[in-house]
Amino acid sequence: MGTIRAIQYLRAAAALAVVIFHAAEKTGHDFTIGAAGVDVFFVISGFIMWVICDRRPVTPAKFIADRLRRIVPVYWFATAVMISGALAGLFPNLVLTLDHVLASLVFIPVRSPSSGEIWPVLVQGWTLNFEMLFYAVFAASLLLPRHLRLPAITGLFMALVAVGLVARSENALLLTYTRPIILEFVAGMILGEFWLRGKVPGATIGSSLIACSLGGFALIGGLHLPFDERTTGPLAVLLVLGALSLEASGRVPMLNLPALLGNASYSIYLWHAFAISVVAKAGGILGLPAAISMGLAIVAGTLAGIAAYAFLERPLVQQGRTSPSTVGLTGPAAQ
Repeated sequence: MGTIRAIQYLRAAAALAVVIFHAAEKTGHDFTIGAAGVDVFFVISGFIMWVICDRRPVTPAKFIADRLRRIVPVYWFATAVMISGALAGLFPNLVLTLDHVLASLVFIPVRSPSSGEIWPVLVQGWTLNFEMLFYAVFAASLLLPRHLRLPAITGLFMALVAVGLVARSENALLLTYTRPIILEFVAGMILGEFWLRGKVPGATIGSSLIACSLGGFALIGGLHLPFDERTTGPLAVLLVLGALSLEASGRVPMLNLPALLGNASYSIYLWHAFAISVVAKAGGILGLPAAISMGLAIVAGTLAGIAAYAFLERPLVQQGRTSPSTVGLTGPAAQ
């Protein structure tokens, strides 16, 4: 499957939104809406998995093996850095327990002993718990005839969300896997089916969808409105659909920097927080204005991710790539 430039650029934008969110948080600013980059990633993940596996059929075992090879080594390396930093006293607020570390490494949602939140040792890895659920369900669906796959996954995920609406439990697994955010993967797959059938809107409507999506995000962020996946999810779907409409019309040019950031989006997502923390702390020690500290933190977080992509992620992927089925995969955990 050739690169879809619009998706590539959305990956870059989603990664940068998360970087700005954390840089703002560390320097006393507010860009909470940047966390919605995760919603965009999840929609993209569903889209790409559906399209790639339709064009290049793969067995469930091969699909899972490719996904684990693509995701796990870099994530484990980043987690190991986090653990090493905690043992060295660099992260005094991080409490390490064997159960939490092991659960983090195998993508089982549990509560962090540091905060009580359902977070792994490497906090941003919480999204990978959702990705792994999606991969497992998607792999199982490959055993079904093609026409049953989308209805089966949709029905299962809707049932899980329904359970979450009626169940009263503090169980970490139940709370995680019944969140409405899992429907964003389904939405992405539906967009993938539209794409394969050539049913995406024209460029004019696509531009309007993008404008509506960005306007919605801006409204939430500008007015500091409360939000969750129930509002940001639909906006993310509109954004991806609009971008695909422009792609189908041939109006998306090749831009080197956004393409690079899109390629590096997984590494940026995993590694940016380390650099941001260092820069924010240094800015405080040096007495830099908060705005300058934030700007430097954004740059440092992004560059750290690009460096990790160039020197760690890309070599690992090239070494482990055995088939074209991994090309073009996208998302915070799947590129």
